[in-house]
Amino acid sequence: MGKASTKDEHGMPMLAEALPRKVADPFDYGGGNINPNAAADPGLVYDIDPRDYSKFFACTIQKYAICNISISPAYHLNLPSIAIPELRGPIKVQRAVTNVGEVDAVYRADIQSPPGVRIKVDPPTLVFNATTKVHAFKVSMTPLWKVQGDYTFGSLTWRNEHHSVRIPLAVRITIQDFYADVA
Repeated sequence: MGKASTKDEHGMPMLAEALPRKVADPFDYGGGNINPNAAADPGLVYDIDPRDYSKFFACTIQKYAICNISISPAYHLNLPSIAIPELRGPIKVQRAVTNVGEVDAVYRADIQSPPGVRIKVDPPTLVFNATTKVHAFKVSMTPLWKVQGDYTFGSLTWRNEHHSVRIPLAVRITIQDFYADVA
C-alpha cells in the first residue's frame, strides 16, 4: 500500500466511478493503484500483530477476557493509513515501521497536511542500521479552526534516496456530534 500510486497511467489524478465523474479521493482509491514491481522492494513496511486485530474486533463485537474496560479507537491499529473521524482537539497517533530495504538507511518525513489540520511527525527522521530495524513515530494532529467539517485528505511519505513510502491521512474536524439532541 505504501508504494501505490494516486495517479493514473498518464500521470493524471484518478477519477472516481460516479455520476458526475469527480477526482477520486482516498475513500475512492484507498492507498492507490498497486505497483507490483515497487511492492517487491518496499523499503519500509507497517507490521501488525494479528492479535491486535483479534482484540480490536472481538472487543467491539462482544466482550471477552482480553478486553479492557475502554477500547482504543481503530486509528491506533498500526495500519498504513490514518483516519480520524472526529478531530476536536490535538491528538497523537503512533505507528511503527520495519526496514526491509538497505540495512543502513535514513528516511525523512514529507508531510502533506489535510486542509485545516497541522501535522507534526516525531521524530521527523528515521535512522536504520544493523541493530535498529524497527522505528516507532508519533503523528500529532491539531485542528487549525473550529468548524463542523467534511473529511479532508493529506499524506505522510517517508523518503530516502531509493524509496518513497506513502500513507494516506483522512481527517474530519468536528465541533459537535451530528445526531440530534434527545435530552
